[in-house]
Amino acid sequence: MAQRRSGGPYIWATTLAKLLASENSCEWAGWFKAHHQHWTKPPSDFDSAAWMLEHTALVNREREERERTGYTVTTENQNLFRLKGSSATLAGKPDLIARKGNDIVAIDAKTGRPSPAHRVQLMIYQYAVPKALSEYQGKELRGQVTYPDSSADIPASAVDGAFIEDLSGLIRRLASETPARRVPSAAECRFCDITKDDCADRIEDRHAAEGSTTDF
Repeated sequence: MAQRRSGGPYIWATTLAKLLASENSCEWAGWFKAHHQHWTKPPSDFDSAAWMLEHTALVNREREERERTGYTVTTENQNLFRLKGSSATLAGKPDLIARKGNDIVAIDAKTGRPSPAHRVQLMIYQYAVPKALSEYQGKELRGQVTYPDSSADIPASAVDGAFIEDLSGLIRRLASETPARRVPSAAECRFCDITKDDCADRIEDRHAAEGSTTDF
């Protein structure tokens, strides 16, 4: 059963990235997760063990390559941050942060197909890490999303005023005591991990609505 968070709204970067990239449109789901914990999740056929093996191999490959070229690298839990604002706490965990002199790069390993949300997630890390982790205070970070057979670079300049304004506005909406707008749909609800126990508007039918016409 879902429990109200006692320490105030707590929001993961992954939740924000999908909303900012318009891969998810139901801000209510993000609002619910910001304000609650320990909710009942639907059963899943996702093979988490296979994903973990592939992800770990990709992280290790990138770490070894960076260290071979002279970078100092920290991984996963070493990079966990919590950035406290006046309305909420923003949390995240870059897979790797590599540093060589003034060159600092936050890296996330992704095993699936490239997605705009992956880039946005790195931009959130580039924004938050220098504010949340003292060893990077005042530093600029560039970002990299690495895939099994490709990579995408995000310059530090991508984290500009417009991005920070969009990010801050979304955090404030999810942190508000007023629930955000629900946007249930077959496509949205299919991948949502909030069940009907907590969201009465959840759509269980995975098929999009269909009609017919003689006009074409």
